[in-house]
Amino acid sequence: MSESETETAAGIGDAAAERHKAKMAKRKAVQDAEVASKTIEKGLLLVHTGPGKGKSTAAFGLALRMLGHGHRVGVVQFVKGAWETGERRALGAFGDRVAWYSMGEGFTWETQDLRRDVAAAERAWEQVEALMADPTIALLVLDELNIALRYDYLALDRVVAALAGRRPDLHVVVTGRNAKPALTDVADLVTEFTLVRHPFAAGVKAQAGIEF
Repeated sequence: MSESETETAAGIGDAAAERHKAKMAKRKAVQDAEVASKTIEKGLLLVHTGPGKGKSTAAFGLALRMLGHGHRVGVVQFVKGAWETGERRALGAFGDRVAWYSMGEGFTWETQDLRRDVAAAERAWEQVEALMADPTIALLVLDELNIALRYDYLALDRVVAALAGRRPDLHVVVTGRNAKPALTDVADLVTEFTLVRHPFAAGVKAQAGIEF
């Protein structure tokens, strides 16, 4: 029986398996060397932005990962706060290992009050500063901070300086559309969430467990 017939009969022939093994061994050597060359350990500033769904969801996934390693997490929500969410209920089960503050009063088209929105953002930022100074917090989620910055509820220079000057071991993840270039310029990781299709456009309402 020829090699090609053996491959067809067995699904994957011995020769194909050996070629794959050799290829993966070379790839593993390259990957291992790449990983070994990375020696820096530091607190990261991560920015989740873009029009696609999942920015906050990904941030709360990081929070869960950090909790899994036994660390404390802080969450400050800008804009959001007028409704109960599944992630808040779930992370609330961790007790004082999660410091959660929903400081917003709803989106700007809901409040329709600039002074009120600015005041809420200022209160939220004061809470951020307190959590940044808490050495027991390993990860800080600043949910929808990008929205507060977009509408100038907070001074951009002040926020960027504070985040850039945070203590060396603190990880911070910022979410929200339209991240300011001044923020992304100092971030260690920036992820753009791209919208391809959303059920809302087809008339599907926001549903518990998916949107909140």
